[in-house]
Amino acid sequence: MENNRVMKQKYKKNIATAALIFFVGIVCITIFQNNKKRQATQSLFAMDTYMEITAYGKNSEVAVAAAAAELQRLDALLSTGSNTSEVTRINQQKTANLSDDTAYLLERSQQIYQDTQGAFDITIYPIMKLWGFAGDTFHVPTQKELDAVLPGVDMSVLCYQKENKTLTIPEASAMDFGGIAKGYASDRAAEIIKNYGIESAIMNLGGNVRAIGTKTDGSLWRVGIRTPDGSQPYLGTISVKDKAVITSGGYERYFEENGIVYHHIIDPKTGKPAQNGLVSVTIVCEDGTTADGLSTALYVMGTEKALTFWQQYNQVFDAVLLDEEGNLYVTEGLQEVFSSERDYKIYRREK
Repeated sequence: MENNRVMKQKYKKNIATAALIFFVGIVCITIFQNNKKRQATQSLFAMDTYMEITAYGKNSEVAVAAAAAELQRLDALLSTGSNTSEVTRINQQKTANLSDDTAYLLERSQQIYQDTQGAFDITIYPIMKLWGFAGDTFHVPTQKELDAVLPGVDMSVLCYQKENKTLTIPEASAMDFGGIAKGYASDRAAEIIKNYGIESAIMNLGGNVRAIGTKTDGSLWRVGIRTPDGSQPYLGTISVKDKAVITSGGYERYFEENGIVYHHIIDPKTGKPAQNGLVSVTIVCEDGTTADGLSTALYVMGTEKALTFWQQYNQVFDAVLLDEEGNLYVTEGLQEVFSSERDYKIYRREK
């Protein structure tokens, strides 16, 4: 490796550098009995990250085992890094009948693509490969290389027949659900846990946090948002119940070459790392799939467009935005549950 080329990488699988760290006092043990409150915790590696599930109650051990099995199933189905996954098969064959999970994710991705005017686009995969973010060999592409690949990055060109769940994609296109898959996985795992009668559980899917109910004492779960530059332990904390809290930031995965840092959140329109003024976007939403997709989309949009977008959809989600100047914006719906040692501005709904 050349001396002037310095590679750095941060994975969501590294719990110490996860975008979100939850304050729940979990001890990493399998099962224990304490004051008649049964707790089970299971850790696993899936979707290229370390995950942890903790549930409380009578059926906690079977609930976390079933949830973990579902996460592993979805990983095998959706991973672009697996030669046998459904997504890899679609990308190679260019046409397929989709499974229920993949069809659902495609339809949700299409809706978010439309709502965000293309800021979220699952056909970004060829660009991710070009930069090396789909593997471990990084590369700063030339404009000529980008121009050759960008025509395939356009979700509107996918041909999907909802009636029979048949998808055909152009030869130049390829899909990657990486920007939404963990959010969907958290929805599925939460549903399974609830089906076992669990009313108190917490999941950390590599920084994507999903709270089920409240803590066993009835208090809210407290979720900490990491400070991107590490200058403080946390940007702030959010108290939640039955919510997904998902953060996107350029500090999660990046490389440096010739003194320039290139992060993994790519603007689908330019094929380059998004540089629209934001360094961290946290979405709080009842639906993990929505939260995951929007955390990426709002980062790509930049501050002004992101806040305007929230005005339109403020009944669906709330957000915490940190820009390059250190300004912290918190949308009105989080006013009573967000706290920070930093100064921050409450962004209110328009009358």
